[in-house]
Amino acid sequence: MSLNPQDISRIANLARLELRPEESERMLTGINEFFTIVEKMRAVDTSGVEPLTHPVAAIQEVALRLREDVASEPNQREANQRSAPAVERGLFPVPKVIE
Repeated sequence: MSLNPQDISRIANLARLELRPEESERMLTGINEFFTIVEKMRAVDTSGVEPLTHPVAAIQEVALRLREDVASEPNQREANQRSAPAVERGLFPVPKVIE
């Protein structure tokens, strides 16, 4: 996959960014280099390779210190939303920004 200058302009517009021409060119080069790396990684055959729980597990045994996934704080939604300019059904309304 490769982007062109028009793609960068569209992405910048959607992100509400104003890029100078040299910034746009630098972004185009950087993003395309990233896509090149991703394509190389996708080309590697990983069938039969077990996923790692941690990157270090490839070279040594790793004991993960996992904690229980339980709520440790009380629900304070109403208190936290008191200072909000508007709340609808427990959520903060925001303007639509995606075209």
